[in-house]
Amino acid sequence: MKILVCISKTPDTTAKIAFTDNNTKFDVNGVQWIINPYDEWYSLVRAIELKEADASTLIHLVTVGAADAEPIIRKALALGGDEAIRVNTDSHDSFYIAAQIAEVARQGGYDLVFTGKETIDYNGSSIGGMVAELLDLPYISLATKFELAGTTATVTREIEGGEEVNEVALPFVLSATKGMAEARIPNMRGIMAARTKPLKVQEPVAVDALTSVSGFGLPPAKAGVKLVDAENVEELVRLLHEEAKSI
Repeated sequence: MKILVCISKTPDTTAKIAFTDNNTKFDVNGVQWIINPYDEWYSLVRAIELKEADASTLIHLVTVGAADAEPIIRKALALGGDEAIRVNTDSHDSFYIAAQIAEVARQGGYDLVFTGKETIDYNGSSIGGMVAELLDLPYISLATKFELAGTTATVTREIEGGEEVNEVALPFVLSATKGMAEARIPNMRGIMAARTKPLKVQEPVAVDALTSVSGFGLPPAKAGVKLVDAENVEELVRLLHEEAKSI
């Protein structure tokens, strides 16, 4: 079985958020980059578990990004990926990125394509569905459990107010969320092995981006806290009517 795991580079959750170029670009100065947690902790680790159950399984990683994404790709290889593909382009357009991933998947003939449910910087949650559509494959989103028997998978996913269980035949595309697997850290053996694992760089296919960034903005600063004496009910009611509703 061949599995393609989509990996994205995102800022660490503790990174200071600022913008440049008249608020049209994210300021990368001093930012620590990590593997998008939904890609790493859930989709990649679940793929590794499948490989541990069947040693013939191959795990390929794909990243759409510039050369500065290679350190996080190497970390993903250290965790357990067999080889990686970096599409040499830098874009924030979901359709453009999905088209590049779909082309890699099409060329590789994968049985499964795993993504995280979303990236923690843009929170778009759209790549998986687009990839599936471009490949004309079934798509299951927000998956929390995945079991495989032969060529049929049983997938549990989150829905409003509960869970839904689906059966689907390979190949298909899945986006994973919390519950799919437990986070791991690479060991020294994996780190050393990752240095020599193949990392192929290929040029992007010609696709028109459908969106562009007109500007970023920070959320408004939090207002100060007002403390009201427990005996002063009238003042509390006044604040709720006149000020709280505008927050």
